[in-house]
Amino acid sequence: MNKANMNLDTKNLEQTRFNMVEQQIRTWYVLDADILKLLYKIRREEFVPAAYRSLAFIDMEIPLEHGQVMLTPKMEARILQELYIKKTDKVLEIGSGSGYMTALLAEKSSHVYSVEIVPELKTMAEINLHAHDIHNVTIEQGDAAHGWPKHGPYDVIVLTASTPVLPQTFQENLNPGGRLFAIVGEEPAMEAILITCTAPGAYTTKKLFETCTIPLENAQPSEKFVF
Repeated sequence: MNKANMNLDTKNLEQTRFNMVEQQIRTWYVLDADILKLLYKIRREEFVPAAYRSLAFIDMEIPLEHGQVMLTPKMEARILQELYIKKTDKVLEIGSGSGYMTALLAEKSSHVYSVEIVPELKTMAEINLHAHDIHNVTIEQGDAAHGWPKHGPYDVIVLTASTPVLPQTFQENLNPGGRLFAIVGEEPAMEAILITCTAPGAYTTKKLFETCTIPLENAQPSEKFVF
């Protein structure tokens, strides 16, 4: 590829990124200037599997190995905005995926503990984060669908896939003032919620929006009533 074509490709890439921010993310009420700048700094396409790189800025979930997905760009940005992450915050992420959401969280916080159940995705996330010189992250392999108190309590907890029922363990591992984002419910009726620990043992829940995404592996099932 000659230099002129490389410059053209770079220009087209940046225009597509700009369109994603302006047409998908801003229009979904994500207006925090620092978050919008971060979407230009952390290059999403470099975390997307090669086979789907051309779809990196599309409003869709990107397939990963073992039936997992990357959330849509607007969902990732909205989660960041709702959590009001500070540079002093200790974050727990359930589901590392490709490492992109992990990278965004790491840029906003002091340290991210991210737990991934799929070994291949743990490796993928580690490689991607290392390539971007993001080091304030600890990725561990394990099943955290019912909580991960190992490094708690946390200031922020993010579940990157849905759960039919949110185990109480998660909110119990929040520091006072801590925030928890989760998508709760079963297809087709899921709801994104934000839980805040207002004082030790006291919590408020804010309903954010309706959505639908894949469940965490081994997520706590809802009770089934038999008539």
